[in-house]
Amino acid sequence: MFRVTRFMRELISPTPTGVRRDPPGPVVIWNLIRRCNLTCKHCYSISADTDFAGELSTREVCAVMEDLYRCGVRVLILSGGEPLLRPDIFEISAHAKAMGFYIGLSTNGTLIDAEMMAPIKAAGYDYVGISLDGIGTTHDRFRRKPGAFAASLAAVRLCRTSDIKVGLRFTLTQDNFSELPQMLALMRAEQVDKFYLSHLNYAGRGNRNRGDDALRGMTRAAMDLIFDAAWDSALADDGREYVTGNNDADGAYLLFWAARRFPNKMTHLRAKLAEWGGNASGVNVANIDNLGDVHPDTFWWHYSLGNVRERPFSQIWHDTSDPIMAGLKARPRVIGGRCGQCTHFAICGGNTRVRAFQLTGDPWAEDPACYLTDAEIGVTDAPPRLEVTPYRGRVAHA
Repeated sequence: MFRVTRFMRELISPTPTGVRRDPPGPVVIWNLIRRCNLTCKHCYSISADTDFAGELSTREVCAVMEDLYRCGVRVLILSGGEPLLRPDIFEISAHAKAMGFYIGLSTNGTLIDAEMMAPIKAAGYDYVGISLDGIGTTHDRFRRKPGAFAASLAAVRLCRTSDIKVGLRFTLTQDNFSELPQMLALMRAEQVDKFYLSHLNYAGRGNRNRGDDALRGMTRAAMDLIFDAAWDSALADDGREYVTGNNDADGAYLLFWAARRFPNKMTHLRAKLAEWGGNASGVNVANIDNLGDVHPDTFWWHYSLGNVRERPFSQIWHDTSDPIMAGLKARPRVIGGRCGQCTHFAICGGNTRVRAFQLTGDPWAEDPACYLTDAEIGVTDAPPRLEVTPYRGRVAHA
């Protein structure tokens, strides 16, 4: 995750630079349930409104939490499917809160009504993220359910009036790029705390529909909008937060945005961006799915590192005998193509490995969704760029 607001504040009030320091344990995004009341166009878990067999029990979830805490994990993002469909979601949340975890709830928001707000507030979530992928019918088409936008927006408002920190999650594609300005205006009008722009990653239905990914020019324009909004917010010190995810080239692109405005601050900004270090899959971000399989992040469901029923998470996570984990944890990572030659590699870290894998079968190939030009990354003799091709079926297992 690229915390745009943090770097805007660095431009206003610089802090001392240092070396990259990893937290004691990763942020764990936990898909507690695969069932969902929606069938969204870009769902990485290919969820549906049906029960999936073999999911972890309440007791198993709580036992895994004990191991997570022991190995340094302090942040849990409870997700799905739709996590509010899990009957024990509030029991699990209460147990996690009592243990001292920071707890986020990742939801589509359509099930949150006035009656649901009482247990949500009692759960004490530190943050509730609600997906909105456009205005009105645009969002409904993404979510494949009429009325989804109205229900999700109502949930945002209920969280706000209940003093729960709430954020909007927006996945950028060709189909909703034109509505990003309206989404940012909606954030401000509704006094939402956080805006998260997610670039499309190629997993699940997101891979099947990868042809809808935003064009490179669209992505650059979208990031300009995000950076401008975050800068204005930082100047006003209004407390709003802007973040992006799933395309670590955002960090390098911020350099070009800032160079036009603050050329005298570029040395400091570059150092702080290198301190961040880009992609953290398999290092500072982990995923546990509904069956207990552990993945480097939520978009690696095609690749299991092990299962928490068979081996503790703490053992799975530090086992670099797995070739994917060895490659992800390497410093620096060994990446080919444009990524390997990029002058901003220390900032981006090679970007998202899943997109490279889905297009080539090689997780260490260049990321085809990098939207920087060859000149911007210092590559003058690059072969033709990888292009996003229509989905033709699964590639071989890594």
